[in-house]
Amino acid sequence: MRARMRSVPAAVALAATAALFLPGVAHADPALGAVAEKQAASASTIRTEAIHTESVRTLAIEYQVQETGYWCGPAATRIALSARIAPPSQAVLAEQLGTHTGGTDHISQVTGVLNANLGTGWYETKEMPNDPPTQAQKDLLWNDIILDIDNNYPLVTNIVAPPGNQPPGYPPNETIYHYFTVIGYDTDNRTVQIADPASFGGNQIYWLTFDHLASLIPPKGYSA
Repeated sequence: MRARMRSVPAAVALAATAALFLPGVAHADPALGAVAEKQAASASTIRTEAIHTESVRTLAIEYQVQETGYWCGPAATRIALSARIAPPSQAVLAEQLGTHTGGTDHISQVTGVLNANLGTGWYETKEMPNDPPTQAQKDLLWNDIILDIDNNYPLVTNIVAPPGNQPPGYPPNETIYHYFTVIGYDTDNRTVQIADPASFGGNQIYWLTFDHLASLIPPKGYSA
């Protein structure tokens, strides 16, 4: 185990379901799931190069579009693993995660699968139950991003993106429940680089402000 800041305790245990499209709540047009499947079937793996400057650090990873409309968890987990090992397929990871047609139920499942495949205890589950997050939760998230990326460990985040607060290309009138991977940071601009398996509007690897990322995670959590 590593020496690091511990997670901020959650006052309430939260039931968390995080499919890209979640039955029973506002969700994107199911046709988008078919689009994701078509993109994944036709797209080859994208390999990024690491960047390391005084203020910017990004990791070399293998990016893939999620292969089904509900495999964002397996795809984001695969992206994170690819920074360190030759990762299993999305299908294998979906089985390990217990992913079903409603998605991957909780970020703790991602944490366990990351550690099992890497043979380490590096990853921990961090809950962010407050919306908006507290300053302590935001500080912990930023410190986790710096620590993890500096040690070549991408973070996997479970997000909720409602209308008016979405990453680029997301369906603007729907709430999207999703997993994506943080693969870099820029301390000068206080931004983070995202590898997003949904590929909404063709947006696959892009930058978000840190504050935007922090606003997307509650009431879910992340693996770091």
